[in-house]
Amino acid sequence: QDKFVESGGGLVQPGESLRISCVASGFSLEHRHIAWFRQAPGKEVGKVSCASDSGTMTYYADSVKGRFTIARDNGKSTMFLQMDRLKPEDTAVYFCAASKRFYCVDDAFQYDFWGQGTQVTVSA
Repeated sequence: QDKFVESGGGLVQPGESLRISCVASGFSLEHRHIAWFRQAPGKEVGKVSCASDSGTMTYYADSVKGRFTIARDNGKSTMFLQMDRLKPEDTAVYFCAASKRFYCVDDAFQYDFWGQGTQVTVSA
């Protein structure tokens, strides 16, 4: 079954770093736009970061700009979200997503694949 497998979440203290990953199983990340979303407790899912298939376009939510970095390794069919200087308000379940046709859209149905989610908790 074609799917994403997420990993890398955990509990960290404010100011620390964490890198979460998604490995594509059964399909290629090449020629796909990628994105990271997150859902904090009691809140709706929100877009965190995106990268176009070519890598020429990236997007970061204002709340993470300058602290988070989206990356990909097409050869390893893996996408990453490097999160630095984490804050308690970054606590959420993080989801990866990929779309062959649409770049950085909000509509979840426009993404071909979703990860299962990984919990990131930032707390002292």
